[in-house]
Amino acid sequence: MAIKHVEEKVDKILKKGQKDSVVAPVRMERDSKFCFACHPGVPCFTDCCRNMNIILTPYDIVRLKNRLGLTSDAFLHLYAEPELLGITMLPVARLKMLEDQDGKCPFVTPEGCQVYTDRPVCCRYYPIGLASLRQQEKTSGEEEEFFFLVKEDHCKGFEEPTEWTVESWRGDQEADLYDRMNREWMELLLRKKSFGEETELPEKARQLFYMVSTNTERFRAYVFESRFLETYVVSEETQKKILEDDVALMQFGFEYLKHAVFGAESDVIAIRQDILDKTVKKIRKRRRKQQARLKRLKMGRK
Repeated sequence: MAIKHVEEKVDKILKKGQKDSVVAPVRMERDSKFCFACHPGVPCFTDCCRNMNIILTPYDIVRLKNRLGLTSDAFLHLYAEPELLGITMLPVARLKMLEDQDGKCPFVTPEGCQVYTDRPVCCRYYPIGLASLRQQEKTSGEEEEFFFLVKEDHCKGFEEPTEWTVESWRGDQEADLYDRMNREWMELLLRKKSFGEETELPEKARQLFYMVSTNTERFRAYVFESRFLETYVVSEETQKKILEDDVALMQFGFEYLKHAVFGAESDVIAIRQDILDKTVKKIRKRRRKQQARLKRLKMGRK
């Protein structure tokens, strides 16, 4: 991925509609330095918290809905709207801005962010952007991460004397935790992207993807109140964890989607052998009927 393409992509996703939003075309390493601070004393404080296109990751939703004491249904209804993400065409949740208040974030006040300790990863990284270069010559599909600066002329935070390295900024923003929590979800997006834009998932698969990645209560009910556990092998230890812990359920959901939607093997979940045998038997029976029908058609009979 060329740096120019990264600039255009990030500018499209992160910029707030102003003409002076730019991505500094400079690759930054973890020890690269920059000056930045955002606090009530900065003249533009909270001005950037509007007209943002913020895609909420599954971990963002878990943190925010638990912080607000809401169910996933209530949080999604009040603060998010579904959106098909780029060429993946996978449904994700986008943070809903307040249209009647000049596109302001619903969580910002003149004093600052009301959910600051649980703010989305997009807000945490700013003004640093994270990108990756896929190593095309490597059969493993390994990707190399790098960073860049999202610098806007109207932002006075860059005039502050506080100096950071990329690594110290990431540490201050809990970026490692969020990257770790989001990694498997990002891998699902990349897996779908690798299929190509022309490969469209069935509507039921898209609905399943959205439910599992945005709504812990509905997914938990799906696991424990349907025939899910009659179909899949899930250890008792895993069942106990996902029954009590939203984060564990979210991570289990990534494994389920990897298996059920993308057909990949999982160490956490597997279809029961008897169900698998029954499914294979049905497929073989259907194929035999199709072959017999084709044979009759060739012989001029219906």
